[in-house]
Order: sequence, then structure tokens, then C-alpha cells
Amino acid sequence: MRAVVQRVLSASIVIDRIVVASIGKGLAVLIGFSKDDTSRDLDYIARKVLSLRVFPDDDGKMNRSLVEAGAELLLVPQFTLYGDARKGRRPSYSEAMEPETAKQKFDEFVNLCSTDGLIVRKGVFGAHMRFELVNDGPVTILLESKGLF
Repeated sequence: MRAVVQRVLSASIVIDRIVVASIGKGLAVLIGFSKDDTSRDLDYIARKVLSLRVFPDDDGKMNRSLVEAGAELLLVPQFTLYGDARKGRRPSYSEAMEPETAKQKFDEFVNLCSTDGLIVRKGVFGAHMRFELVNDGPVTILLESKGLF
């Protein structure tokens, strides 16, 4: 499983000129699933996203998590995170999870991230989305579960 985590001042998902999800200060996370991912991978990435200390404390140090900062979370499914462009010019997606299973995993991941008091918004699986954000910092963290278990 792969995740691109960005600390944002705001982020939104627009489909057909309609805002379907938006957050203020928080984390916007692009999520991709490989064909080998299990619930263990989802749990690992969810715990990482929720506990990453990327928000400033009173001294300005990145020392607070999403929950500690009272921030929001926007989760965006993105199978292209498993695009492999090492050969040729057209990426191969042979390592990406099949769409039906990936949708179930995305829903499971959203549930794992939905803790008490945390505002969680999400993109629409399989839709063509316009993803707009104002990156804060910029702070961008790459997470991957492959090879950990």
C-alpha cells in the first residue's frame, strides 16, 4: 500500500463542477493499493497517517499529530500510485489492485481512519476527480507498507 500525505491549509475534491468533499487545515492523503495488500497493510498506513507528527506545537516544531492539532483528513483513492514507468513511456498498472477489491479496501481504510472527533472526508472511488489543495510548508510524506511484514 502506498500513501502520499500532504499537510494542507485546505483541500477539496470536485466532480462535474460540484465540490463533493473539502477540508480546512489537515492532511490530504492519496491512497493506492497493490494486488498483494492485506488488512495488515491498511492498519499500518492508517496508524501512520493518524500519528504522524507533522503539525507545529507552540514552539513551531513539527511535534503534533492530526488529532492533537485538531486537523481534518481528506482521503483520495488513486490507483496510479502503482504506475510503473521504468520501461517505455506508458505506465504499467500490473501491480495495482483490481478495482472491485480496491474499492472495498478503500472503504475499510476510511473506517480505520475514522476515529472519535476526527473529521474525515473522502473522494469518490473510480470517479474522475479534480483535486485542489493548498500545501502547507510544503510538507509531503511518502508512506509504503511493502516489505514490512
